[in-house]
Amino acid sequence: VLGVTGGIAAFKAAAVCSRLVKAGAIVDVVMTRAAQKFVTPLTFQALTHRPVYTDMWNIPDGENIPHIALADNCDLLLVTPATANTIGKLANGLADNLLTAIALATHAPILLAPAMETDMWQNRATQTNVETLRGWGISIAGPATGRLASGSAGEGRMVEPEEIVDATRALLGRNGPLAGKRVVITAGGTREAIDPVRFITNRSSGKMGYALAEVARDRGAAVTLITSATLPEPASMNIVRVNSAEEMYQAVMVSAPQADVLVMAAAVADFRPANVAVQKIKKKDGGLTLQLERTRDILAEVASQKTAGQGPVVTVGFAAETENLTENAQEKLERKKLDFIVIWTHEPFCP
Repeated sequence: VLGVTGGIAAFKAAAVCSRLVKAGAIVDVVMTRAAQKFVTPLTFQALTHRPVYTDMWNIPDGENIPHIALADNCDLLLVTPATANTIGKLANGLADNLLTAIALATHAPILLAPAMETDMWQNRATQTNVETLRGWGISIAGPATGRLASGSAGEGRMVEPEEIVDATRALLGRNGPLAGKRVVITAGGTREAIDPVRFITNRSSGKMGYALAEVARDRGAAVTLITSATLPEPASMNIVRVNSAEEMYQAVMVSAPQADVLVMAAAVADFRPANVAVQKIKKKDGGLTLQLERTRDILAEVASQKTAGQGPVVTVGFAAETENLTENAQEKLERKKLDFIVIWTHEPFCP
């Protein structure tokens, strides 16, 4: 159930609704009277191909009492935008419209995406109400800091639709088949410094690692994402930012012993400059020779821990190969005592 309340950010609720429908969700939209001043019910009806509920007293033919039927059937109640007024009503158990009545009657998880001016958000009453709702187990997404409807900038801007959908997926999946499992996933290509402004890296974007992390989260796992990529942070997971192979090694060694699954999707550098210049290396005539040294082998260290009865139960590695794909991957699978290995190549795959 998507609840839309009366704020200028209501136009973003249409984008949230569209994304949910495209993802396969059945979305029933409930609009307050104030919300209809900003967006019409027809907008949401066109997006969902379902009736839009606007009045507690208007019961469609053949339907049960809307606030009870919607409360019983929903898997998640999402309120976006959530105004200070609606947050105050929810925190005090008021049910003077269809949306707040559904919130009072449902046993489904509730997610709020607040949107209001900075002073309203920071007001003691709003903060007290938000803390009360959090104490009841209600999830809050945002708000963000940015430009507001008044033209000023500050805290209170509703988070973007993709972030709201991300948080929705995390809530819906928290009791999934991986619930109770701890999954550590690495992502991105490491950057090995040459001097303060230059580094050696590779072509990894980190997108595969992020996608795997989101899938694990959506199935209920507690996810730690160790990343060197500069991508938007997925909701509801522990994000560990790293740059170099050594930093990734240290982060994995901290997280892996407590993990059930380790997925090493990151493209970790095999070599790094042996000496890093303190100052920027100036351009001179002729070439530049770099002396490289090996980085530490993260998966080899994890393999030794597994041999000692420690570390993750399942370890997944990746092999980026340009020739002899299966032979090289098989050798890596066995040498590093992996449970699974994924072969990745630029060339067409011909086993």
